[in-house]
Amino acid sequence: MNYKILFGVLGLMPIAANAAIPYRVEQIEMPVAQNVSGTDSQALARLHRFYIGGAYDFSMWNNGADDITRIDGKNTSSFEVVAGVRAFDIFRIEANYLRTSAKWDAFELTGDTAMINAIFDARIGNLYRLFYKQRLVPYVGVGAGVSWNSADGVAIENKITPVAAALAGLSVELGEYFALDFGYRYMYMFSPKFDAISDFAPAAHQFRVGARVHF
Repeated sequence: MNYKILFGVLGLMPIAANAAIPYRVEQIEMPVAQNVSGTDSQALARLHRFYIGGAYDFSMWNNGADDITRIDGKNTSSFEVVAGVRAFDIFRIEANYLRTSAKWDAFELTGDTAMINAIFDARIGNLYRLFYKQRLVPYVGVGAGVSWNSADGVAIENKITPVAAALAGLSVELGEYFALDFGYRYMYMFSPKFDAISDFAPAAHQFRVGARVHF
């Protein structure tokens, strides 16, 4: 707060030691500086709201059995692309597309899977505001989507099936624009209704390694 003191003296007349000196105090309002440095708790959401990226997926598919048939799941590899928007520094919505490649000892399933994920980043508010960057950011999330499937070796009744997922991982943020992603996802596909085995729903433990670019 600034104060300006105005003194007024009339003429050149001497002033007694105990005489009152007229003055006026004015309060001057200073404009509040806006935070443009990006050091507040919502810096990423405001300055780098969008991102794109990709990931490599290593999938371990489940086994299955009915009264007649038993099938053993195999390990497969695939890739996915991601695009996201950050609503808050601790919450983002992410869309991903992956080419699902699932194998069992009796048949194979190939699918084009599209999902929407809601992801919560575990940022430490006070530490983040103090140091601006939190390099290691754990996260958890859930997702849902659909898969367009085709099978090799068996027939399926439902070529379009819902998909659900739960995911967790760790982001390693290398500056404002680039991040590495190490994660796990459990993906569950509602049954395509295979003719070779009844009531079998493909599911996989997926381990993911990827990268994101923020802008």
